[in-house]
Amino acid sequence: MTETILTLTDVVVAFDALRAVDGVSLTVPRGQRRAIIGPNGAGKTTLFNAITGVIPPTDGTIVFEGKTITKLPPHRRAALGISRTFQITNLFPTLSVQDNMVLAVRGLSPRKFSLFGSPDTNDEENARIVKALNAAQMHHRTDIPVKDLSYGEQRQLEIALALVTEPTTLLLDEPAAGLSPAERTIVADVIKSLPRDLTLVLIEHDMALALGLADFVTCLHEGRVLVEESPDAIRKNQKVQEVYLGKPRHA
Repeated sequence: MTETILTLTDVVVAFDALRAVDGVSLTVPRGQRRAIIGPNGAGKTTLFNAITGVIPPTDGTIVFEGKTITKLPPHRRAALGISRTFQITNLFPTLSVQDNMVLAVRGLSPRKFSLFGSPDTNDEENARIVKALNAAQMHHRTDIPVKDLSYGEQRQLEIALALVTEPTTLLLDEPAAGLSPAERTIVADVIKSLPRDLTLVLIEHDMALALGLADFVTCLHEGRVLVEESPDAIRKNQKVQEVYLGKPRHA
């Protein structure tokens, strides 16, 4: 049997009377590439926020690597091996690609609290930065200020920043949002080339992209799991088609 790395059981995220996530249960095996799809307002990003600790669940249980993390803060979950990107880029625009990476890798070290430590990175930190930039296909842009990167390159840099922590599970929140077709192709190639032992969970509105990257798909609708199937089965699923396209008037 494939080992489970992430389990959600009856997870609820409520904002007063609104249940943005309404009793979601799912299991992600180690090394799987899981796509979470659904129309706007389905609860996808809120679910990511619950998994990463940005928003604590109102109810339910989240277990990661055999440890209950339901009430842990984000930095504790990150230390356990969960990393993520966001829908909107969150970078330091006036700093170079390299300096953004240094800040990210330095955040892993106790030296981040020191006012007197050396600003230079050590060999281990440099190796992490090089590895992450290579994986994101950004190794040739290290000296470029972020503000001079294309939007697609900024998305690639965000992936590199998430990878520099050497996570076991990476959550990608709409990694291709706002990209041109050419940029989407590059980001898809980056994701496809990531190591297969890295567990990936991604939200993506581009159905063709999501289904092309995923081993398995969870479709959310109104905060609940509508269906979970293989990409091929999802393509043919009538419920999924109705959610995205709307029911015919005569139905």
